[in-house]
Amino acid sequence: QVQLVESGGGLVQAGGSLRLSCAASGLTFSNYVMAWFRQAPGEEREFVVGINQSGGKASEAESVKGRFTISRDNAKNMVYLQMNSLKAEDTAVYSCAASFSRVTIPTWKAGYAYWGQGTQVTVSS
Repeated sequence: QVQLVESGGGLVQAGGSLRLSCAASGLTFSNYVMAWFRQAPGEEREFVVGINQSGGKASEAESVKGRFTISRDNAKNMVYLQMNSLKAEDTAVYSCAASFSRVTIPTWKAGYAYWGQGTQVTVSS
């Protein structure tokens, strides 16, 4: 079955950096748009950043533009999220997700068929 497993979360001070990883298995990875979503306590899950199948196009939420970068390695079935200049408001559980989309990088949750369990990122101010 399809599995998405995130790693790399933790506690970091404001202004610091973290790199999240997501290992995918059970799917033809290069066929899927991949994305990171996050959910803070008491908040809805929100789109953070996504990347198309080839890795040549990405889409980011305004709140993370210029600070977060998504990348993928189709040979390793991995997707990464490099987070720089972290802020307290970036504190959330970060989950990776896979989408069948062939046209766009969906920014809505229903656009994604598979989800990981998530990894906690806590930014102290």
